[in-house]
Amino acid sequence: MPSDPKVLHRLLRQISDWALSSFFTEIRVIGGENVPKDGPIIVTATHHNMMLDPAILSVTFPHGRMLNYWSKASLFVNPIVSYILFSSGNIPVDRKSKDRQVLFQGTFEALSRGQAVALFPEGTSYTEPRIMQVKDGAAWASLEYVKWVKEHPGAAPDQDVVIVPAAIVYTNKSKYRSSVVVEFGQPITLDPYKEQFFSDVEGAPRAAVKRLTRTIEGELVKATVNAPDWDTLYAARITRDLLWEDNKTINLDEFVAISQTLVDLFSTPNASPNFNSVRRNLLEYYSLLQSSNLTNTVLSSLPLPRSLDPNTPATVPSRLFTLLILIRDSIFALIRLPFFLFPLIVHAPVYAMGRVGARLVKDEEETQAQNKVVFGLLASMLIYPAAFFFLWALFWYTSAGALLAAVILYMFATYHNRLIDANYERAKRIMAAWRVLVGVWAPKRWDLSLAALSQYTTPSIPKESPWIDKPKTTAEGPRTSPPESSSPAAPSVAHIPGLSNVIITEEPPVKARPKRRPPSRRIVRHVLRARIEAVKALAGFFDYLDRTPQATRVNASMHLARVYGHLDPPDPSTPDAEAVSWRDVHEVIQFLKKRGAKIPTLKQGAIDGEWAALSSEAEGEGDSTVDDGEPIWVPRSEDN
Repeated sequence: MPSDPKVLHRLLRQISDWALSSFFTEIRVIGGENVPKDGPIIVTATHHNMMLDPAILSVTFPHGRMLNYWSKASLFVNPIVSYILFSSGNIPVDRKSKDRQVLFQGTFEALSRGQAVALFPEGTSYTEPRIMQVKDGAAWASLEYVKWVKEHPGAAPDQDVVIVPAAIVYTNKSKYRSSVVVEFGQPITLDPYKEQFFSDVEGAPRAAVKRLTRTIEGELVKATVNAPDWDTLYAARITRDLLWEDNKTINLDEFVAISQTLVDLFSTPNASPNFNSVRRNLLEYYSLLQSSNLTNTVLSSLPLPRSLDPNTPATVPSRLFTLLILIRDSIFALIRLPFFLFPLIVHAPVYAMGRVGARLVKDEEETQAQNKVVFGLLASMLIYPAAFFFLWALFWYTSAGALLAAVILYMFATYHNRLIDANYERAKRIMAAWRVLVGVWAPKRWDLSLAALSQYTTPSIPKESPWIDKPKTTAEGPRTSPPESSSPAAPSVAHIPGLSNVIITEEPPVKARPKRRPPSRRIVRHVLRARIEAVKALAGFFDYLDRTPQATRVNASMHLARVYGHLDPPDPSTPDAEAVSWRDVHEVIQFLKKRGAKIPTLKQGAIDGEWAALSSEAEGEGDSTVDDGEPIWVPRSEDN
């Protein structure tokens, strides 16, 4: 392995730093002190956002250490390509070799030099509600390195390799000006696995590797948000948006813990008698927001009615009120616009190219942000050099003029990044206010009927990745590995009780037409009503939880239960039983409040708020407060 300063890696890391800081509002690093300043380490990182994951990992890696990523050994045959790959931070992996000592030779050489090797043990980038798979590559590489050092005395310093788990969590991984949390966990030492790995007992080495893989997976799960299904994750997301209307007020150090707490809460079906109704209201609102291209944050400029009495029908804001909101936001934007107009015009091609890149992969959430960053970066690489030479020409192509032009461009880019957040949020609010205005002023007959609306009240689920080994169910029971043949025309054998095996040819899947986004004017009233109904449902839900007896249990992830809750020992009479993890519901409510959650509550007998006071429609319609004979709302017995 060439010993070089990895010039290309440093250059790419700097370019990535510029691009990422322009796309994300903040990249918060947690646990940087857990990363050793020197010595061989293997970094195992989550992989849910394509090329952005290695870029973020390289940019944020503590102590300025260089990272080495795995690449196919066949790419290193050409000397020029080999130098480029080594210099940019890649090491060869001979995937065709069955000898692991040959497979990981490049990894051993990097570790023997005291360098850091970064892996993505999930094997592929994907979009799922939880970590779906953690493969054994990192565990094999680390334990085989120990074996290699033992067999080659003097080839490496007498320093054991450690594994550092790294969780990369996005507040919204496909959205411009969102944030990222990068958490480095406690280093995993190999001492607990060496004896079993070097054992002569058949299957012992593989068992040690499996144990180490489970440890790595556990550390990654602790630092990420994991839900049992999409509906639970979506319900937790919209609840978080309702409790923190401005997501930027959430402390990123606790973003994962807050999100996982809400996921656990909505993974407790017996939390309240009306749990299903509450979750359905939340999911309908979440889905309608997605269909209308609105967010709860931008709708926060429309205050909710002061009354959340379940007996009061949900009303929409009046035409006069929506017009005032639009005028107000437009005036505030126009006041700021002169200070931001020129940077906006200059960077318009960057924004346009980013949107083009996202539309090319609109069905692949994990690729959208990558394309936005890459396409925007390419546009910037055309704009800024052109601007530099233009300014340099004004300074007569002198050396001092070149330096001055570079300084001006740097200050201009910094000025743009400092102003973009406030102006971007203001622009989103104006667009939202305009959509609301059009929807409220439009005749009621333009609204979508409830039958036509139903297709937009169920959240869309991202397309499955074909590279994930999902457990599948057959007539003979669950299957944990994919079939050997993936051909759609391949026959399958089904066992039907009472009959012999029957060969069934699977039909190709029917391609469903993509769901078209409805016009804003036809859905806005539904969105606004769904927002109020979701808040009412959430208020009733928390009111019920607040009145439950002490020590009322809700589900909790194991790592959160250890810190905030309780662990009941496993049932000794049940084979393979695990400890039961739970938290007290009152502790959960206090946990959320202490972190800034504004939990709504139902108030009986209150008068209608601003919307009704300015209402020009005197609407008497609204969703029923009874669903299938079950009361949706549980009002408090006392007035808060």
